[in-house]
Amino acid sequence: MRKLKNSELNRLSVDEFKSSEKTSLIVILDNIRSLNNIGSVFRTSDAFLIEKIYLCGITAKPPHKDIHRTALGATDSVVWEYCEDTLALVKELQENDVKVAAIEQAENAMMLNEFQPEKQHTYALVFGNEVKGVQQEVVSASDYVLEIPQFGTKHSLNISVSAGVVLWDVFRKLRF
Repeated sequence: MRKLKNSELNRLSVDEFKSSEKTSLIVILDNIRSLNNIGSVFRTSDAFLIEKIYLCGITAKPPHKDIHRTALGATDSVVWEYCEDTLALVKELQENDVKVAAIEQAENAMMLNEFQPEKQHTYALVFGNEVKGVQQEVVSASDYVLEIPQFGTKHSLNISVSAGVVLWDVFRKLRF
């Protein structure tokens, strides 16, 4: 087996990405403090043709060299917008028939493997602060709370890892 060269990967150009059909998924970053995590989420969002990223609260905005370092240009392909108030954004999206899912460990959370998105809906996935998680008021307002099953001694994953796991899982369920 031979590794493929970058020229053999048939990747989309930025213009092709922008005009391609997107996955019915929106990412909301709720007060993410790490610029590297933000950049990583942009890169993952590019990989799965995410519709849009909302950067909320203290979450930094491009352009920034530390976001760029991990995003590798995905800030140019993925549509993004800054919104100061995560809860107001959640309510606005819900008014427009978007189903909101907070990614959090909470009472009565649904395990990610049990979540079956309906293809006719658009979903917004909220990822929270590295220390405090998704704000409680946002968790309470969400249509779903999804938890990533974990079986080791640690009880959390880095936000960029969580985004990768969740986005792949929901993308797969919506697209295949």
